[in-house]
Amino acid sequence: MRTEIFDKLKAIIEKNFPDIDASTVTEETKLIEDLGFDSLSLMMMSMEIEDAFGFKFREFVKFETISDACDYLEARV
Repeated sequence: MRTEIFDKLKAIIEKNFPDIDASTVTEETKLIEDLGFDSLSLMMMSMEIEDAFGFKFREFVKFETISDACDYLEARV
């Protein structure tokens, strides 16, 4: 399950952020520091996660790393 989640997140990054080399993304990758995400990028990523995983965020969630997003999704999807 976790591998599927991670692969979907990488696909989202690859599709929506073409300046980022998705092949370098690991679970330890930091969204802001390593990928250069700003508030707009984080919002876009959240919307794409909702579409890809078929659910809506009900609260504000601050993901610092790809692993944080995987943990959150693994517990809810």
